[in-house]
Amino acid sequence: MTPWVGLVARLILGAALLVAGGMKIGSPLVAARAAQAYQILPFDLAGYVGMALPAIEMALGLLLVLGLYTRFAAGAGAVLMLVFVAAIASAWARGLSIDCGCFGGGGAVAPEQTQYGLDIARDFLLALCGGWLLARPHTSLSLDAVLSERVGA
Repeated sequence: MTPWVGLVARLILGAALLVAGGMKIGSPLVAARAAQAYQILPFDLAGYVGMALPAIEMALGLLLVLGLYTRFAAGAGAVLMLVFVAAIASAWARGLSIDCGCFGGGGAVAPEQTQYGLDIARDFLLALCGGWLLARPHTSLSLDAVLSERVGA
């Protein structure tokens, strides 16, 4: 049963990262502005982080969907989600009215358009998927399993 739970966790986290990165990768300046809207990092550094984030998300998502280097990708994905939770909570606590930019867009919005609670809950649940995979990285239908069989054969 555990390998199937891991497969589901791996696919959920991997698909979320692929979709999030895919929706932002074609618009690096929009992604940069979304990161800058959090007002956590220095402005220029936040822009670079915002431009790099989609490629990182897509790489981790691809590794997870394929089941390759699962423990590493899950750990990095979980850390990324917890960083997102902290950033969103920080924006909320400081009274900023921004869209998280998680799936494209981002930046200033009207206060009634914020969805901080939902964004935090979603990212925390995605971090839990990563945590599960850190503890139990052996999952069904993974390249890790295929490669370990070949090495062991």
